[in-house]
Amino acid sequence: MSLDSAFESPQAKRQYVRKLFATIADRYDLITAVLSYGQDARWKKTLVSIADIRPGERALDLAAGTGDIAFAVAARGAKTIGLDITHRMLQLARLRSSGASARQALKDSHVEFITGDMTSLPFRSGAFDLVTTGYGLRNVPDLNTAIDEIARVLKPGGRLLSLDFNRPENAIVRAVYLAYLTVVGSTLGWILHRDPDTYRYIPASIRRYPGARGVADRIAARGFDHVTVIPLLFGLMSLHLADLPTEAPRAKVERSR
Repeated sequence: MSLDSAFESPQAKRQYVRKLFATIADRYDLITAVLSYGQDARWKKTLVSIADIRPGERALDLAAGTGDIAFAVAARGAKTIGLDITHRMLQLARLRSSGASARQALKDSHVEFITGDMTSLPFRSGAFDLVTTGYGLRNVPDLNTAIDEIARVLKPGGRLLSLDFNRPENAIVRAVYLAYLTVVGSTLGWILHRDPDTYRYIPASIRRYPGARGVADRIAARGFDHVTVIPLLFGLMSLHLADLPTEAPRAKVERSR
């Protein structure tokens, strides 16, 4: 499947993303560090530090990748599940031995990893106090459905935090930013995989992404309160925070599990 055809339909994007992340899983941490100018770990640390995690809470980390956020959340006392559509990512997460917090979380069974789809979460409604995701919402085939699922599995009063690339509103900044990501992505794709399209997916997905404001509007429209956008890296990245109201109208997203 070509990169252009990956965005023709939700199903096409789902298939493309599954194949892409299975291909890049073993290089994922390296690429994330390079494309974030080495700031990825600091941004994730910021996300966890403002999540107001309380010991004993149940947390769900979506698009968990190799487990950075899941391990950090578990280290603060939350019983944590990391979910990712790419099984190889989760294999790497389970094999992690770097960092005392990761080793302790695995040893104490404070974190577990399961393969699953963000648009059809395999959990009962109201199961979690906290949902986090790093670079997850931009990659789902249907953004509204993914947000609905997050709202469904959160308890009333639960929190959502999401870290992702932004789509700059300024046309000049956006053009320069996407050109940079295209050139760097093409180069890395050729060096690491002999396929320049491998990491050109990132700027291609950003072009079709509603951006920080658009995502915030969708989160608010789907029942969340106190939706906040924190710009990172001069607005090229963003962190979303939102709360589900204590008396949330859940009927529209309720599903039996």
